[in-house]
Amino acid sequence: MMIIGVDYHPSFQQIAFLDQETGECGEQPLNHRDGEAEKFYRELKQRGVSVRVGLEATGYSRWFERLLAELGFEVWIGDAAEIKRQRVRKQKTDREDARLMRKLLLENRFPRIWVPSSENRDLRQTALAPASAGADADTDHESAASGGIERGLSLEEKTVQRTGTSTARETRISSLGQSASERIVGAAGPAGSKDCRVNGSSRARSQ
Repeated sequence: MMIIGVDYHPSFQQIAFLDQETGECGEQPLNHRDGEAEKFYRELKQRGVSVRVGLEATGYSRWFERLLAELGFEVWIGDAAEIKRQRVRKQKTDREDARLMRKLLLENRFPRIWVPSSENRDLRQTALAPASAGADADTDHESAASGGIERGLSLEEKTVQRTGTSTARETRISSLGQSASERIVGAAGPAGSKDCRVNGSSRARSQ
């Protein structure tokens, strides 16, 4: 089974993975807007790899959870407050959070919470849909805004895209423009390599 810790953001996700069969491990960012993330998980499905994904509870990951459910992958949603308590360092970084998710999954310490399935949530949303046309219009407007965020484009990023003044965003896009193979080779660096060796040792002890 492949264990994948995910630090999820509306526009991208940072992952840290370990293949328990081969011992291969690594980390990389996956962009949402250009379909990179979806392609990554669909390729795992095509290869017949069993996958367990762990991520913090968030209101912006519905499309991602639906994708994983469609592919038949395990999706573990974690208690955000408990995960925060597990952080050794106070300063939060995407890569460290993804590694923490992977570590908690491998050590069977992931603070999993129950969430209804995507199908049940969709049925509940349909049952609670407003009856009036005015309310429907408001809901459609909110859904469109929410859908934009779920597909990987936050409202804040839309503003930046129109003005074109954010150097930070341009830098991120430049980094994500690399191919997956370019990023995954040596992406972890010294700290990431050490983290992989630790997880590999844990895997060996558990067998």
